[in-house]
Amino acid sequence: MSEVAASPVLMPAKRRLAQLVMLALAVLIVMGAYANVGLAVDGRVPAGMLAYGLGLGGIMLVAYLVLAKFAPWADPLILPLVTLINGLGLVMIYRLESAKMPGASAASQIMWTGLGVVMFAVTLVVLRDHRMLQRLTYTAGAIGLVLLAIPAVLPGSLSEVQGAKIWIRIGGFSIQPGEFAKLALVVFFAGYLVAKRDVLALAGRRLLFIDLPRARDLGPVLATWGLSLLVLVFEKDLGTSLLLFGTFIAMIYIATQRTSWVLIGLLLFVGGAYLAGLAFSHVGDRFEIWLNPGSAEFYDREIGGSYQIMQGLFGFGAGGILGTGLGQGHPELIPLSFSDFIFAATGEELGLTGLMALLMLYALLVERGLRTSLAARDPFSKLLSGGLAFLLAWQVFIIVGGVTNLIPLTGLVTPFMSQGGSALLANWILIALLVRTSDAARRPPPQAIQNEGLTQVFQR
Repeated sequence: MSEVAASPVLMPAKRRLAQLVMLALAVLIVMGAYANVGLAVDGRVPAGMLAYGLGLGGIMLVAYLVLAKFAPWADPLILPLVTLINGLGLVMIYRLESAKMPGASAASQIMWTGLGVVMFAVTLVVLRDHRMLQRLTYTAGAIGLVLLAIPAVLPGSLSEVQGAKIWIRIGGFSIQPGEFAKLALVVFFAGYLVAKRDVLALAGRRLLFIDLPRARDLGPVLATWGLSLLVLVFEKDLGTSLLLFGTFIAMIYIATQRTSWVLIGLLLFVGGAYLAGLAFSHVGDRFEIWLNPGSAEFYDREIGGSYQIMQGLFGFGAGGILGTGLGQGHPELIPLSFSDFIFAATGEELGLTGLMALLMLYALLVERGLRTSLAARDPFSKLLSGGLAFLLAWQVFIIVGGVTNLIPLTGLVTPFMSQGGSALLANWILIALLVRTSDAARRPPPQAIQNEGLTQVFQR
């Protein structure tokens, strides 16, 4: 007869009340920012502030109730962080709309936020156990490849906007399938690496201080590298190319703990980008603009020039350390400041201090994802949550590096802040997957309540 446990296992707290309080605080901060914009622009509180506040609060209350019902053990900090970032994005878009920025629409963005929360709720309700995704590993990979390939095979009139072939545009409807492809490919990477990680981690030989893999095991890395180059060349989308390859390299490192995979990945990507720059003019121009953004040759070019990035850099300079204040700058002078360059518009009005606070919110969100990865009890959950957290962090780095000219500019958008439906829906699904894995990681394991004879009864 086995022994009865002397004391019960410590149960992690759900902290649902604390989460509700943090959600209310996030909405109040957003409302304060709305009022600030209205007072600065018109000298009075915006007439629609109450409607926006109730709308945002109602949407987030729905998200909270669904989470409390279907993922009660999930990390309580994730949803309030996303609410605050999403809400600050709404404020910046409202600010740009008040400055008569063509294309900026806060009403449209709050509608997409509502649809994003619907996708968040549907994912949580339908996907009760994220480990079932492991059975769909190759299906997810095929879906991801098809979604990536569709814009490349469509004629330019249906897929090309400002030089990048990343859209499906039919009538008044448009969608960016690559935003959803990245989620499907992360699921595929996680399932594939769980199956192959022993070979990728153990086989090979040691050269000096690095454990090198066998040449025949380089297939997955070479395939992903080739895919990223095809995206770069045929869709002219450096952002998605960099995002996919970087995420796969990060996940293979999480799975194997081998530094050699990171070095091989860096060498492949730098070498591939260099060769693509020599062979294709649009790729070479992207790097030339990065190195010489002030060149007259590129500055006045109508499509793919450096005017946009220079205006963004001027905006950062005008904002300085503390910023001009919400509603007191000129972010409307930056092209597409409600979309690709919303980070630069925020930098002008909130300054370096505001940007550091914003980056801290993203860092906390990524940290909660990585914490979930560490706490997960099975390899697939560890890789999936780690991959999703890295995907979010990598996306923020690429867009921030691009608008500050640290790296070549890409077409990615700032998660949860930039105006646009595809990215917002995909990122809310990403958060739902993180919440689901967090719920499984924090949920207490079953405990024995009876230990008599050979039969034990467990309760969840």
